[in-house]
Amino acid sequence: MRTTRLNKAISGIREGKLIVYPTDTLYGLAADIFNASAVKKIYQVKRRPLDLPLPVMVSDISMLKKIAYMTPPAEKIIAKFLPGPLTIILKKKQIVPDSITQDKVAIRMPKNNIALYLASCSGPLTATSANIHGGQDPCTIDIARKQIGTRNIIYLDNGTLPCIPSTIIEPTEDNIIIYREGAIKKEALYG
Repeated sequence: MRTTRLNKAISGIREGKLIVYPTDTLYGLAADIFNASAVKKIYQVKRRPLDLPLPVMVSDISMLKKIAYMTPPAEKIIAKFLPGPLTIILKKKQIVPDSITQDKVAIRMPKNNIALYLASCSGPLTATSANIHGGQDPCTIDIARKQIGTRNIIYLDNGTLPCIPSTIIEPTEDNIIIYREGAIKKEALYG
């Protein structure tokens, strides 16, 4: 992907625009989690119920530790699977706005250089899928564009993506709660 396009996306995030970006699973819809107006646009564009928390994308472990509390079980899973197609739910730190989530935060660190670069330059970003709530999985830019339109949205096209959603888990002291089995299978988590 051309650097000028990425720089335009980073500038767009700072201006409160939404960015459709590739991940290791589907296309995501990014906004600065600290920009209340941009977060509100995410809910509107997706027609997402306001009581549903938004996942957050980070670029690395240090950014993750700024927004969530680590536990020994989480550290083991993160070391093994991130970056990768995993969403891990952890207790959020106060810095994360309540408009994103109330108590726990679902964190993504996709194995995709474009996504990681965006987050490394912009800070934590929303990591929700680029579709209408409950709509078709956005495996291509065209699928995303047909559902959420183009108004104040910058698209970063990276071709057709795997179209297998991330696995969503919450590690506890003695177990792993699996909320959705996706790209990472249950056997791998317990292996």
